[in-house]
Amino acid sequence: MNSSCSISALPEPWLRGTHTEVAAVGRAVLHALDLAWEDLSKWTEGLTNAEVHAKPLGLPSVAFHLRHIARSVDRLLSYAEDKQLTHEQLAALKAEQTGDESLAALLAEVEAAFKLADQRIRALAEDDLDTSRGVGRKQLPTSIGGALVHVADHTQRHTGQVVTTAKVLRATRGVDAHD
Repeated sequence: MNSSCSISALPEPWLRGTHTEVAAVGRAVLHALDLAWEDLSKWTEGLTNAEVHAKPLGLPSVAFHLRHIARSVDRLLSYAEDKQLTHEQLAALKAEQTGDESLAALLAEVEAAFKLADQRIRALAEDDLDTSRGVGRKQLPTSIGGALVHVADHTQRHTGQVVTTAKVLRATRGVDAHD
């Protein structure tokens, strides 16, 4: 996920010719995670730990989104693998709203989740993507492909929230909330 050249000088991940050994849907999901990682790294750079946990204008904190991104990727891939959530995953879900981890620790959690997801996505991309899967206790219908695509779109949605919240935090630095 780390790159030695400037990310801003590169085209978006899907235009770099990477992950070509992975079938198209899996490759697209991997590219979405690559882009998310780059955006998360870029837009959280320089935020203080207090800012990471702040809820400007009532928005969810950057910390919440980082925890949610890492943990939801794991949960969604579990469903794609036809597994139910473990007690540990459910406890992690309940803990997403709270915590005082540093930005470095939160980014490390996301990076670790994405590295593990890379292996899981590669394995799933070889399966029949139309194979039915059930989500949650109600076993709501999806497919392996549907779960994989949702990993990408859900991750991108929350990454966008991190970017927006980070921009608000930067824009309001030093501004008294009563002004």
